Amino acid sequence: MAQVIDRFRSSTWGWLRGTLAGWGTLLLCLVGVGFILILVKWIANLATTYEFTEDRLILHKGILAKSIDEIELYRVKDVRIDFTIINQMADIGTITITSSDETTRDAPLVIRDVDHARARREQLRGLVNAARRQRGVREIDMVHEDFGEPA
Repeated sequence: MAQVIDRFRSSTWGWLRGTLAGWGTLLLCLVGVGFILILVKWIANLATTYEFTEDRLILHKGILAKSIDEIELYRVKDVRIDFTIINQMADIGTITITSSDETTRDAPLVIRDVDHARARREQLRGLVNAARRQRGVREIDMVHEDFGEPA
């Protein structure tokens, strides 16, 4: 089994301090409703753990019924990070991973409210490049261009 390089979950505290929805939830705590929303968000974040190894991104999903899914890093096509100005102040972001793996065939993997998202994205990019070098894999983009009008 490969050694785990990084293990994390979406951050409930990061969501609270780094998003408008989190700020609104904190305001709702004044009337008591916000605590329920925080609990629901915390349980949802608790349900998925992400791990980086030197050759895989592993998703552990579930609390009572668990599943494990993996994305081979050499198959990752793109790692994107999105963040708002509020996210930047809280040092959180959303990481979106596109790959040729079955896990992301229908839609990219979106990891929201990631603490230290910029550093984790750079770490992931480095691991992807190392996994490609180790396997001798190169990324080639195929573009179809029409060179003329049909006759």
